[in-house]
Amino acid sequence: MQKSVVKKLKQALIDIGNLQNDASQKVTLALSVSDKRHRASVKFYRGDTFNDVWQSIAKVLGATSNNSWVRLDIVQGVQVLARKLFEEKLFKITKMNFWRYGVSFDADFRTALLETEINGQAFFKPSKASRVGDGHANSWADYDRIADYLKTREPDLDVDIAQASHVWSFTTSGVFFDGQQIHTLETDGYLEKGIRKITNERETINQVISEGESYLMRQLDDAGKFIYGYFPALQRVLTSYNYLRHFSTVYALLEAAEQTKRSADFPRIKRALQWGIDHSLLKVDDAVYLSDKDELKLGSQAMLILALCKYQELSLDRTFSPVLQQAFNGIKKFWNSETGFIHVLNEDLTLKSGFRIIYYDGEAVFALCRLYELQPNDETKQLVREMLDRMVANDYGQFHDHWIAYAINEALSVFPDNQDYMKLGIKNVFTHFNYIKNRVHASPTLLELLDASQKMVDRIQRSGNDELLADYEVPVLHQLMHRRALYEIQAGAWLPEIAMYLYRPEKFVGGFYARDDNFRTRIDDSEHFLSGLVNYYNYTYRQA
Repeated sequence: MQKSVVKKLKQALIDIGNLQNDASQKVTLALSVSDKRHRASVKFYRGDTFNDVWQSIAKVLGATSNNSWVRLDIVQGVQVLARKLFEEKLFKITKMNFWRYGVSFDADFRTALLETEINGQAFFKPSKASRVGDGHANSWADYDRIADYLKTREPDLDVDIAQASHVWSFTTSGVFFDGQQIHTLETDGYLEKGIRKITNERETINQVISEGESYLMRQLDDAGKFIYGYFPALQRVLTSYNYLRHFSTVYALLEAAEQTKRSADFPRIKRALQWGIDHSLLKVDDAVYLSDKDELKLGSQAMLILALCKYQELSLDRTFSPVLQQAFNGIKKFWNSETGFIHVLNEDLTLKSGFRIIYYDGEAVFALCRLYELQPNDETKQLVREMLDRMVANDYGQFHDHWIAYAINEALSVFPDNQDYMKLGIKNVFTHFNYIKNRVHASPTLLELLDASQKMVDRIQRSGNDELLADYEVPVLHQLMHRRALYEIQAGAWLPEIAMYLYRPEKFVGGFYARDDNFRTRIDDSEHFLSGLVNYYNYTYRQA
């Protein structure tokens, strides 16, 4: 590594401050280095002064490639806990991987683990009875795996962590070098800690979208099928598949390609559409249905229509026009003018389930609005009107759903003067503000809800219906949208400074994860994050 870079890294750490822990009178630094292809090697350095410790680190950096990812963490706040108390605290954490501290099993930090090391190898595990989202992870430390790892990191280590009576819990501040630029890492916030501070919002979001598109393109095989997903910390590939998510991911990929202007990706995206058509569609008379595990779902039918519409809109290629018409013929089977939406049919078109999940209704209306805009006709418009009237009559604003937000915003381009639809969309977002403000999770669908609702509010204001918004905090909507956009990146994107602790870090950069599900990385996770960020970026910077 160039001396100038080493010098800048040293100064970046000095600028952070609090280099020495006053209680121990020691300086403790952790150096993580990855060649991007392999998991980061981590070593802790400890001494009486910063300069003493830095001399050792500078020697290692001097022999490190300039293209490497390098992360430096300063150990700052330290708390000594009896092992039993540490285990109780870990057990009480409500969600998997929500323990956000480093730990050491000795006072000299020879057995120290960064929080990112713990996450990258799933050293803290939820109980077998725990279920994602149930609020009781009941986590425990896998001491055997930790001990094996520490022995590979420090072959001469003579500390038996199984016998340690105390655990040293600690926080860090630090910097990250990506091979070109030094980033200061966040110390505040719950899920943002340890992730780069975003100093240039536009540049960062644009980069994340670009890398997100590249990630999804890497997941497509030559035939057009996606690698469905991973549990990166467990080194597992997901073997299941979901055709609804196949088409919804293609839709988001098209949104990203539109923003990055990578029209060269269209042939492979077209192949993905064709693969989905060839492997999932059931033809009955003059209609086609997306069949997944012998079920025909309203949401799947909607996603098929959305993806085909988006492809035709961007590429001007009408190859799939016949399929699009047949898909429209099929979606009519999921609607009954007397009873409303039908969510799931058997392959013989008999009823399987009247209701499955509220998402489907908004997806259907959104898809049909897009279809109408692409190919206007009275039958589509009438069907959309009936569906929207049903949603109004049944107070769909209570569901606070992002697909409903998409649907209402799009519907106002078809029915620009309908105040009932406006009121539904307003309630859908504005009565959800407290939840959004307090949501700690990365929740890309919340950003999608805010994006679509902001566009809807603009339509309402342009139409002269401002009085409908009088009781709501309209300016706060934009503030929340901005806040969520940055938060989703820091809390859910595989940026290099966190991905470097995975088994093949470069493979995951550009993807997005669900922290509380073993850092699950599925194509639909990318779909929602990308759609939210693309729509935010296009709205925020559309005039530039």
